[in-house]
Amino acid sequence: MNRKTCCGGIKACWDSASGWFCVLCVGLLTGFIACVIDIGSTWMSDLKEGVCLDAFWFNREQCCWSSSQADDVCDEWFTWSRLFISKDPTGEHPDAYFVGYLFYIIYAVLFALVCVFLVRMFAPYACGSGIPEIKTILGGFIIRGYLGKWTLLIKSVGMILGVGAGLNLGKEGPMVHMAACVGNIFAYFFPKYGQNEAKKREILSASAAAGVAVAFGAPIGGVLFSLEEASYYFPMKTMFRSFFCAMVSANVLRILNPYGSDNMIMFYVDYQAQWHVMELFPFALLGLLGGIFGTIFNRANLYICRLRKSTWLGQYPVREVLVVSLITAVLSFPHTYLRMNTSELIKLLVSRCSPGSDSSLCDYRYNTSNPLATVLQNYPAGPTLSTAVVLLAIALILKLILTVFTFGIKVPTGLFIPSLAAGAIMGRMLGIATEQFVVAHASHPLIEKMCKSSQPCINPGLYAMVGAAATLGGVTRMTISLVVVMLELTGGLNYIIPLMIAAMVSKWTGDRLTNGSIYEEHIRLNDYPYLGAYDELDSMLVAADVMQPRRDSGSPLYVVTQYDMTVSDVDQLISGCDVKGFPVVVSQESPYLVGWVSRRELRWAMDRERKYDPNIVDDSPVYFASVQQVNINDTHELTPVNLQNIVDLSPTTVSDQTPMETVLDFFRKLGLRQIIVTRNGCPLGVLTKKDILRHVRHHNPNNR
Repeated sequence: MNRKTCCGGIKACWDSASGWFCVLCVGLLTGFIACVIDIGSTWMSDLKEGVCLDAFWFNREQCCWSSSQADDVCDEWFTWSRLFISKDPTGEHPDAYFVGYLFYIIYAVLFALVCVFLVRMFAPYACGSGIPEIKTILGGFIIRGYLGKWTLLIKSVGMILGVGAGLNLGKEGPMVHMAACVGNIFAYFFPKYGQNEAKKREILSASAAAGVAVAFGAPIGGVLFSLEEASYYFPMKTMFRSFFCAMVSANVLRILNPYGSDNMIMFYVDYQAQWHVMELFPFALLGLLGGIFGTIFNRANLYICRLRKSTWLGQYPVREVLVVSLITAVLSFPHTYLRMNTSELIKLLVSRCSPGSDSSLCDYRYNTSNPLATVLQNYPAGPTLSTAVVLLAIALILKLILTVFTFGIKVPTGLFIPSLAAGAIMGRMLGIATEQFVVAHASHPLIEKMCKSSQPCINPGLYAMVGAAATLGGVTRMTISLVVVMLELTGGLNYIIPLMIAAMVSKWTGDRLTNGSIYEEHIRLNDYPYLGAYDELDSMLVAADVMQPRRDSGSPLYVVTQYDMTVSDVDQLISGCDVKGFPVVVSQESPYLVGWVSRRELRWAMDRERKYDPNIVDDSPVYFASVQQVNINDTHELTPVNLQNIVDLSPTTVSDQTPMETVLDFFRKLGLRQIIVTRNGCPLGVLTKKDILRHVRHHNPNNR
């Protein structure tokens, strides 16, 4: 490309700007799809309980906007019991309760069945979270069809149906998969990225950031999530583009405003009270509980997923979804907190109480004769609050059990929101317990010294927020990105220290009890070629000890030569072995490394040459070098095949004595698929990611 000419200058500018234009398109479309998913899932969630007759496309909140009544009892909103038997809309009458219960179950099961049928018929890859596969793809492995158009469509529709069915799942994790599908599709409109897998992964990294940005309204957290959790290779250029993509998608979501409010923050908190140094102990305890909860969940879920793979349970996915959705609906409707939309439950748990609050979580005996309680701004619990705590404990146990069975069924499922909800329940209960402890010991000098301000001394809502972060950290093992996401979710910048402490203790606890996050465990379960942070080899091993073929195996290393081969030789080489590619050497007599050619591209190139040139026969010479480099004494009468354009002339190589620790860093940080092992410029063997993983699992059975 000649940059001095006008045309060359334009092409050079377009080449430089194409990446930015691509991530701009990704951000715009991701934000729009996320808006549709948010609106659709909220509407379907409310449809299980009733309908807005004046405008059936309105959810309950939108239906009651023009009403001066409470959102759940406004005249414009018709519950199914009120619509069919004209009974009280609150469902307290036995007949009305039964009708509401029945419609809730019918719609929940119907939405779940439609979701699993769509996934099975049109896009099997649309099930699950997608984050384990995205991590694997960003690590250099190609899963063909996983980021296709049908996967994008069914994943988006499936998220709406799955959340609408009331299953214990979230749409936030699958949004990362959805955004990666958008990035993959747009990459094909830009040949620089569509035809180069390494460059395409830069777009996918930015797409992952946009997915988290629209899921939580957290663009900075999205960038850090892509850096910490999703991506292998994250240079500064990719960080800038990820930041831009996340910013665009979050702004599109803000402009379209699916929540119908001026506040983009999902769980906005307006605590006025500050936390106290002595509260660091219960915050650390929440981190410990979050790590233990995450370990229990991860191990239980992996056990169920192994059963699906090894027993008849996995042979009937539709029946499994039917059973899970039916049990979830039957258990959720009678329970106040399980029937609620999970996001609304989290919002309730992290909110603070005031004397005018009508929630059962805010039932305090404000008219107390204890003057110390008035000074503390914390009051003894009322009878309804005690009942609410029992209900929260039941909800925590049921959510753990239901989420264990739900994550892994053949519908789009995410873990972020269920984990946050479980942690918020634990945190709220611990916060109430701490609050009542302070009230009971209000005369203690330490408490008197700690609680001097005019604001409430203990805020259970803050404990819920910290508990949510701790539990999500225990499940996913995120730290930095988790804290930033929670700050953007809640707007609680003053509470960064409690969040950091809970996240660190949660990760330390989880890492001590089990090996890796839920996503890395599922990667190992599915046997994906992914090198995690915990995968290690003996420090004494060198590249020659792990490469294929091994030095002591007696098997040859399959290579292609620059100009000594014929079409028949290449065909025999392709059909006679199952390796993924071949080193290119000068000749058999002078086996110095020239480059690398993949088996897939070699087969495709040979088929193409035969299709377009009928003169090619089995004895036609095949060159892997330019004509000027080929020194041939005899003039061939047969038509030659020149495959120089498919040769990678700069493959990654290491010496045979390179420590395997260094080789592992190459694979992790560069996202490589193979490395050629050489000695004095001659190839001795090839190291692939699968070879290393096989060696890791053979010598470290606990990593399986």
